[in-house]
Amino acid sequence: MSAVEGNIASGGGGAVVFSEEQEALVLKSWAIMKKDSANLGLRFFLKIFEIAPSAKQMFPFLRNSDVPLETNPKLKTHAVSVFVMTCEAAAQLRKAGKITVRETTLKRLGGTHLKYGVADGHFEVTRFALLETIKEAVPADMWGPEMRNAWGEAYDQLVAAIKQEMKPSA
Repeated sequence: MSAVEGNIASGGGGAVVFSEEQEALVLKSWAIMKKDSANLGLRFFLKIFEIAPSAKQMFPFLRNSDVPLETNPKLKTHAVSVFVMTCEAAAQLRKAGKITVRETTLKRLGGTHLKYGVADGHFEVTRFALLETIKEAVPADMWGPEMRNAWGEAYDQLVAAIKQEMKPSA
């Protein structure tokens, strides 16, 4: 990851403000969710499409597909990779002090999101769907405002890093 990316991902200067408590909440919940990440990834994307059905059109492999979303193998593969990448980036945030997604992956993600017209509203829907998926995946007594804030902050850091790469090429 370039120094610029790390700097942008961390909010412009220094290390990301992600407390030990936030890190502990993310790590504890990710440890619970990791073993069911394929199912949770699919549930995450099904929530996105439930909230914003038109988002399906942003995925070439879903356009004109007669395969139900729940059984679409390309959606399952995509969903689990996005969910795992998001959760792993969150789990590494404090230790690394920045988003730990490889620079080439961030550039590809930025380019793809730009190409398909992903806007702030799409990131907000995705954020909501992610937090709802996590809320349903962890024990009820584990979920609360602190957990929501920890995952929300981690997601926001990842989105900031992706948006930094969404600049059209000059």
